[in-house]
Amino acid sequence: MSDLKHGDYVVHYDYGIGRFLDIVTMELGSTKNDYIHLEYHNGDKLYIPLESFSEIQKYAGSEGFVPRLSKLGGADWERTKQRVKKRVRDIADKLIALYSEREQAQGFPFSGHRDLEAELEADFPFAETKDQSRAIQEVFQDMAMPKPMDRLLCGDVGFGKTEVALRAAFRAILNNKQVAYLAPTTVLSKQHYQTFFERLEKFGVRVELLNRFATKKQQRQILTALSERSIDILIGTHRILSNDVVFKDLGLLIVDEEQRFGVEHKERIKEMKVNIDVLSLSATPIPRTMQMAIMGVKNMSLLESAPENRYPIQTYVLEQNDLIVKDAIERELARKGQVFYLYNRIDDIDNVALYIGRLVPDAIIRVAHGKMHKHELEDVVDDFVNHNVDVLVSTTIIETGIDIPNANTLIIHEADRLGLSQLYQIRGRVGRSDRIAYAYLMYKRHHQMTEDAEKRLKVIKEFTELGSGFKIAIRDLSIRGAGDILGAEQSGFIDSVGIDLYLKILEEEINEKQGTKTKEKTTSAVKATVSRYIDEEYISDDFVKIEMHKKISDVENVDDIKELLEEFKDRFGKYDSELEIYIYERLFEKLATKLGVEKMFEKKTNITLILSEETGGKLAGDKLFKSGIEISRFIRFSYKNNRIQIILDTVGLDRHWLYTMVEFLDRIAKESIQSKNG
Repeated sequence: MSDLKHGDYVVHYDYGIGRFLDIVTMELGSTKNDYIHLEYHNGDKLYIPLESFSEIQKYAGSEGFVPRLSKLGGADWERTKQRVKKRVRDIADKLIALYSEREQAQGFPFSGHRDLEAELEADFPFAETKDQSRAIQEVFQDMAMPKPMDRLLCGDVGFGKTEVALRAAFRAILNNKQVAYLAPTTVLSKQHYQTFFERLEKFGVRVELLNRFATKKQQRQILTALSERSIDILIGTHRILSNDVVFKDLGLLIVDEEQRFGVEHKERIKEMKVNIDVLSLSATPIPRTMQMAIMGVKNMSLLESAPENRYPIQTYVLEQNDLIVKDAIERELARKGQVFYLYNRIDDIDNVALYIGRLVPDAIIRVAHGKMHKHELEDVVDDFVNHNVDVLVSTTIIETGIDIPNANTLIIHEADRLGLSQLYQIRGRVGRSDRIAYAYLMYKRHHQMTEDAEKRLKVIKEFTELGSGFKIAIRDLSIRGAGDILGAEQSGFIDSVGIDLYLKILEEEINEKQGTKTKEKTTSAVKATVSRYIDEEYISDDFVKIEMHKKISDVENVDDIKELLEEFKDRFGKYDSELEIYIYERLFEKLATKLGVEKMFEKKTNITLILSEETGGKLAGDKLFKSGIEISRFIRFSYKNNRIQIILDTVGLDRHWLYTMVEFLDRIAKESIQSKNG
């Protein structure tokens, strides 16, 4: 929602598909509120309070599909939702069957080995990011369960997925199990082999590599040792899925970029997965995998925080230009770096290498593509890794796996011909060190691009910040069309409501079939009479306003408010008291709902909150009264109809009553949590 632009289509659960116009501030009585201004069929207008923005999603459907605006006040939208609900029932049954099968399968509960694992952790040459630490713990928790793990680890290129996989593999080995690591390319399998070998050799772990570069003799020796349990970790390409590859006691399968394997290989992976733990790694998970993770069929860990000293890649989208190509290469070589030049056609790739040679005569240039002899290709890549080559002119063979921190300029020839996830993956080949990296996405001069190609290049330029892989995958889902998630026949139904609402309906259907109650949309019983807006002169940009309203909506306690007010002051300057009161009111609503406030009365002389009978019975009366006395002499209590009433006298208060009431409710909420934990 933060990237909403004028004219974008949006979906509201109750009102249907509309078009976003702008944000307006309106005065109602004594208060001012910010509203999202939407247009519907026949020019009808709808104003949604910005504090309720979570009820609206940006519309995403099939590539090129233009949705129809819904009619306000009619039954059409409700009928559309009902049609979608009917269609998703059979999908819900399939997903439940899959989930149930996974729940009933018997796996192996892996236990931790503190000393050895601490030693491996200490050898990690970088500082763990907070996301990495959390992902490692989530993987370990899954591995400790008696049912097989099926976890998707989604993290940007260079964000530390391999380290999480390495820790999981080490735990499996310490439990006397073998590990298979499946990589999509020979280059990537070799790099993973080197990493695992270097980190685990001192622990006596035997790591072997099986890919097309291994000789027949080497392959026979590896297969024999594997079946005898002499090999702990086997890393390789799809070769390790062959029938002659037999593990003595396989406990963990790590699959890197599963979407890059063919249907036949995926079926084999599925067979292997039945009773073993599986960890899938992806920088941009394919929509089906991602949606299954979101629906709870797989568990998912996200690595979104960038490693230290990592910078966003400076991305430029422009027409093919010899001077820019020459300048970009010379600048990179001047700082002793290397360049990737991506050209995705094998038939004339050598001519492109000659063209670059004419532009930059002093550069050492080599070519790499998939039709080269395997040893020749390996030699070229090794020369590039060892800094013996300045410019590597390559096809998309570099899409995954080549980790060369010294290569920090990427030039893509005819970038409009590549898919979004492909562009993102390829761009991830640079920017893997503490240097600023540059990506030039070029298209033919005077070439009329398709609308979708323009969209892709716009998105890749937009998502320059680190950690965008997951967002790219979600956006890719909307651009490519969502039909392939659950079968092409679903795409019409997805288009009629948008992917977000389609998945929400699917989730509701799954919950209903499993007997889990879908959370009802609850409107708070307590709302104070205050203005809920951000002054136009304070923040004029609509999208920044949406972002800040969201942050206001996310406050959970008084400490959060203090932090947020600091951010407002730091980013936009001194704020007025109305904005501060609005933030306190949002927290007041949350705390009152959490503590079971049934009703609220706002009078000229006092504010009265009536607690539910259930809440009143749980709260310790002595603590309640003690906290009230400590916070303010204006707080008193009454007991009527089996309900505690909290009364705040407002006459004589030297500030808005919300400050005092929020301070009191925040204290009670914290004490309730402490007594539960105690």
